[in-house]
Amino acid sequence: MTYFENDRVKLYLGDCLEVLETIDSESVDMIFADPPYFLSDGKSFYKDGKLIPIDKGDWDKAVSFEEKHSFNRNWIRACRRVLKPNGTIFVSGAYHNIFSCGVALEQEGFVILNNITWQKKNTPPNFACRYFTHSTENIIWAKKSSEAKHTFNYKLMKELNNGKQQKDVIVGNIISPSEKKFGKHPTQKPKYLLDFLIKSASNEGDLILDPFTGSS
Repeated sequence: MTYFENDRVKLYLGDCLEVLETIDSESVDMIFADPPYFLSDGKSFYKDGKLIPIDKGDWDKAVSFEEKHSFNRNWIRACRRVLKPNGTIFVSGAYHNIFSCGVALEQEGFVILNNITWQKKNTPPNFACRYFTHSTENIIWAKKSSEAKHTFNYKLMKELNNGKQQKDVIVGNIISPSEKKFGKHPTQKPKYLLDFLIKSASNEGDLILDPFTGSS
């Protein structure tokens, strides 16, 4: 169901697999996907001196590896169908799910181009003190096939990096409070991150799909 549309944006309300079935084959130039992390396992963490349960919603409930990997293969397969022959996909995630996504991409015929690291400068401390503080997330960039002539705006990326080649690390702060004024999704990505990725791998007028945009 379409619940918002203008001359540049169209937002759907529904299960991503069901909505993807309604999209024409080979019609999308670039995909950015931020699938569930499957973090909600009944545990808690400390924040501002309070014990906060890790329960982000039914969409994030912890499942078995087999269920998680099956889910990833299904949505990646559906995304591959709608992606143009020379299109690419970015898949964002933390260690809870990103490795399954990487394997699923290859199983479904994608060719991985880069493993990009998003380094967050102002992450909260690790209160458990039993492992390293989590300060990065991975973004896998892949093209549809080995024959695909994918878009990479090399010159623009070099210009944005003071004349030097862009490395596979993006450094910046976690999302600012001003970008959460319409809600507090736990894994919302900052605008600068999406702006960087879209500029790197698409051209003006391209059609970009986000299958896990939530409430947008």
